[in-house]
Formats: sequence, C-alpha cells, structure tokens
Amino acid sequence: MKYDVVIIGSGLGGLLCGNILSKEGYHVCIIEKNPQLGGCIQTFRRNGMTFNTGLNYTESLDEGQTLYKYFKYFGLIGKLKLRRMDADGFEHICFDDAEYKFSIGHERFIDTLAESFPGHRHELEAYIRKLKEVCQFFPLYTLSKGTPYLFDNEFHKTSASGFISSVISDKRLQNVLAGSNMLYAGVEGKTPLFIHALINYSFIDSAWRLVDGSRQLTELLSESVRQNGGTILNKCEATHFKFEGDNITHLETTTHGDISARSFISNMHPVSTFKMIDAERKKRTYFQRILHLENTISMFTIYVVPKKNSFRYMNYNYYYYATDNVWVAGNYDEKRWPENYVLMTHAHSRSEDFAEGISIITYMKYNEVKKWENTTVGERGNDYLEFKKKKAEKLLDVVERKFPGFRNHIDTWYTSTPLTYRDYTGTTEGSAYGILKNSNNPLESVVLPKTKIPNLFFTGQNINLHGILGVTITSVLTCAEFTGLDHLIRKIKNA
Repeated sequence: MKYDVVIIGSGLGGLLCGNILSKEGYHVCIIEKNPQLGGCIQTFRRNGMTFNTGLNYTESLDEGQTLYKYFKYFGLIGKLKLRRMDADGFEHICFDDAEYKFSIGHERFIDTLAESFPGHRHELEAYIRKLKEVCQFFPLYTLSKGTPYLFDNEFHKTSASGFISSVISDKRLQNVLAGSNMLYAGVEGKTPLFIHALINYSFIDSAWRLVDGSRQLTELLSESVRQNGGTILNKCEATHFKFEGDNITHLETTTHGDISARSFISNMHPVSTFKMIDAERKKRTYFQRILHLENTISMFTIYVVPKKNSFRYMNYNYYYYATDNVWVAGNYDEKRWPENYVLMTHAHSRSEDFAEGISIITYMKYNEVKKWENTTVGERGNDYLEFKKKKAEKLLDVVERKFPGFRNHIDTWYTSTPLTYRDYTGTTEGSAYGILKNSNNPLESVVLPKTKIPNLFFTGQNINLHGILGVTITSVLTCAEFTGLDHLIRKIKNA
C-alpha cells in the first residue's frame, strides 16, 4: 500500500502531524519502533505508580491562551484530566539561604518577586514587557499571519543570560529569573533569549499538570489519527530509505517490509534520521552541518514511590541550587555533582493531599555512561547498577538538605540515566531537549522542517522549540509545507 505521508516516530510531534494531515484528507501512516506509543510523552509503571518519561507539566491552557487554542483545534479540550498548579507559586526557586516563587499571571508574578526584591519592580516590569514582545514577534504564538522563519534578529542573537543581566541589576534576582532553566537545559552565554522568553512567559500565563500521567495525550491523539483513517504501526523500526533519483520512494522497516509513500516526516532526531541515508548522499555540506551540531545535556532521574500517605503532594515544582549560579548545564563539574535538581510530585486522581509518585531530576553528561553505550535496557551489568545506586544516593543526600528525613518517606525507588532516555525515546545520547540552539551563531543550529531531500521533512523538538507548546507549533510548521500556513492558522483560530 502506498501512503500519502509516512511519519517516523510516534512522539508528540509525530502524533500531532498525523492528526493535522489526516484531518486534511491525507492517507497517513505513523510507525513506531517501541511497543508503546508516545516518545517523550509515554509513561511507565513501577510498583503500581505511573511515571512520565518526559512531560511533567505544561503551560498556557487557560481559556483563550495559546496552547488552549491549539488543543481546542486538536479536540483535546474537555478530554484531558488536568490540575492547575498553585497560582501563588507554581515554581519555587531555592538556594541554601532563601526560596522564591513564580506566581501565575504577569502582574502577580511581578508583585510576588517585588516583595523579595522591593527596589527592582521597574526591572521586573521591563523583564515581562520584553518577554511579551518576544512572544508576539512569532506569528504561530499569536496565531497571526507572518513569516515564521526569522532567525537573523536580536531574539536569536541575544543570549538569555545576557538579556537577563542587561535588565536586572541584582545578581540574585538574575539567578531567580533563570532558575527554571532546566526546562531547556540553558547554557550561559549560549541559549538564545527567544527560548527563555517563550517558555517562561507561557508558564507564567498558566501552569498545569496532567493528572494520572501524560499517556492520556498519546491515547487521545492516536485514537484521533485512526478515526481519521490513519494507520499506526508499533514495534516497527525504520531502518533505511530507498531512493529513486533525489526522492525517497520506500522506507525499509523491521516488521512490515518496505513502506511506500509520496512524502516522509521524521519525528526522530536529525542525526538518527540521516543514519538511514546512504553515506554517499550525506557528503553534502547540509548533512555534515547537521550531523555535527551540539546537543543539550541529558538527565539522571530518581523515580520515587513514597509510602502511602507519607509525603505531602506539592502543587508546584521545587528547583534547588547548591551554588548561586543557576546556569549549571554549561558549568558541569562531575566532582561537585549534583549541583542542582528539580523535585516534582505527580498529580494523581487517587489523592490531592499526598504524593503517589515523585521525580527528582538533575543533569548528567553522556560521557558518564558512555562505557555502557553498546548495551541494552536490563542487560548493562552489575557495574552499571552500582553506578546508578551511587549516583542516586548522592542525589538523595542533596535532597535531604531541604527535605530532612526524605529517605524515610520512600517505599521504593528507580532510576534512569542518559542511556535509558536514549533507548526509550531515540534521542541522540539521551539529550534532554535535542539540538542546542546557539545565540552566538543562530543560523548554524537552525534545522528547518523542509530538508534538502525534496520529499523528506522534520518535526519535533529539534526543529523550532521543545516542550509541549513548542512541539505543537513545530508540528503546524511542518504540516504547513503540505497545506499552506495561512490555511492551518485559519482552521486553528476558528476551531
């Protein structure tokens, strides 16, 4: 059977593209190498508790806000189980000597931080104004007509850290405003302003947790694709592209032979995608540039199942830093590890008072696990298990500083490393957010949806912006190559 479009990877970007194009009448097939769909939005169960692989909370879902409009178009509003996070402080940015809160709502955000930094209200107002200006610059954030690809501008050329220090004079306040930069693995002097602005501004709009896990997104979106006549094949790994001239004609797979299509969309990392192309075609400058791009750092996570009715549910995220510098990803010292973490209690329908599951996340370099890179899940050996145990104990020691007796609340715990993330999500070296955007050379790290192969396209977190809102916007950009952008914007606005 020949499809109109084959989509490789059932992560959020792949599922959203499948939804858009199947709605538009395209005969779509999504293939996924793993048994479970969802990529970074898949979930897993341990000791009766559901944990998220990547998506722990999302943004801008109050009625009329940006993600709300997109989700309404996708038919998700009213179907997702959501819990709005604490309006007075959905993020807690914590150091050894003090704790600060991010409130929901731009005026409330300013008021809350101005209480801790009373002489800096005007600077906080300037900070929010700039974030709003950046967001309104991007037409797909405001769902307005405009040119979506504008990389040669101050928002891409200015670093997030440079911008913050230019408008905020107090060093501690600078670090507080950048305190949630684990959301994008921010690197000081490198991560562009537009990434910080789009993410922070959207979360200040409103912040939400998905009750009982992010798998509900996967189930709703995959069901919609099938209802629109699309096909989804799991346990089906893509291995090689076949060409006629410059165009791909078939995709070789492990379980369904050669799959034929007019066009192909890859939700995989570009490097993983290019592995399926013959070496001779990859000699061109375009391929070599993308193959050598820097990726964001990976993560180490402890998944805690607490004793029943033991640890209070926290309707906020707790970011901790052991030093006054929150830009840890770019200044990683293995001897001082871990220098930071974020602790999140998962929203569960069983209880709003006590935590059913807890995730503790910190940075980890791929080099720390590279010696086991040729192994598979469950087959890495006892030395790997001992490595994970030692790392977990170190991280728990740091958690105990702010949560004395935390270990006493633990029933069981599990861990994941960059290798775990690599194997379950297909992300190169377990990178948390894919390709690292660089304000010092913004054009160098740009990967557009349309590739140099006429009928191959990209989608997902490596293309524009990561996170649920960023990938949603990127999926629209990718599908606009088929339908036209103005057409899709009109449909989303009228949904």
